[in-house]
Amino acid sequence: MNEKIRVTDLHKSFFGKTVLNGANLSVREGEILCIIGKSGSGKSVILKHLMGILRPDSGDIVIDGISLVDAGELARIDLQSRFGILFQGAALFDSLSVYDNIAFGMRRRHVPEDEIAARIPGLLAMVGLRGIEDKMPSELSGGMQKRVGLARSIAVKPQVMLYDEPTTGVDPITAGSVDRLIIKMRNELGITSIVVTHDMKSVMRIADRVAMLLEGVIVFDGAPSELMAAADPRLRQFVEGRADGPIKVA
Repeated sequence: MNEKIRVTDLHKSFFGKTVLNGANLSVREGEILCIIGKSGSGKSVILKHLMGILRPDSGDIVIDGISLVDAGELARIDLQSRFGILFQGAALFDSLSVYDNIAFGMRRRHVPEDEIAARIPGLLAMVGLRGIEDKMPSELSGGMQKRVGLARSIAVKPQVMLYDEPTTGVDPITAGSVDRLIIKMRNELGITSIVVTHDMKSVMRIADRVAMLLEGVIVFDGAPSELMAAADPRLRQFVEGRADGPIKVA
């Protein structure tokens, strides 16, 4: 697979506290990469750099061979348009119907209303929801809200999907359905996926490759089977969910 994204020697500090301390990461086109690590390790900070919300103190992010850090404004907007994101809480607009939530991104890109109307039923069908266009987010379960959030994200035809803790706050059955959707987006639409998660069951179900972030650097990068077989006590502690070990719990 071709390389889609490369993160090189990424550094970021906030108010004198180092969060990323030379992180290196590559993402191949069409793969599902899971980024794991304890809370506060900087996983979501990497996502925010990819989205362009944050700029690194130093280091580089290359997308399709183009540096996001060095790109001019128009090139940066073009690179960022290749990304979609599913936030941890779905982040739907409470005052908008399901239809208008999904239409939001398309309208910002000036997609004609007749095309929007034609596409929304298919987008809802793709995420396993039909006939709920007129419902409000408050009428939906947490799992349904996540599915609508995913439909909204893929409506703008992203090349890369970023998932921030997609199975947090849902029951195991819903978590499994979310995982199946992530795989479906890759298999049917060819979307490259980066999934930030603590859910090791989810990692084992969906990941082509796993990267573990610890103390601002990637300390493991490999297949899920390699992670499970790793002897590194830091990896063993995280995979087994033990409080005692080399990774200190705040």
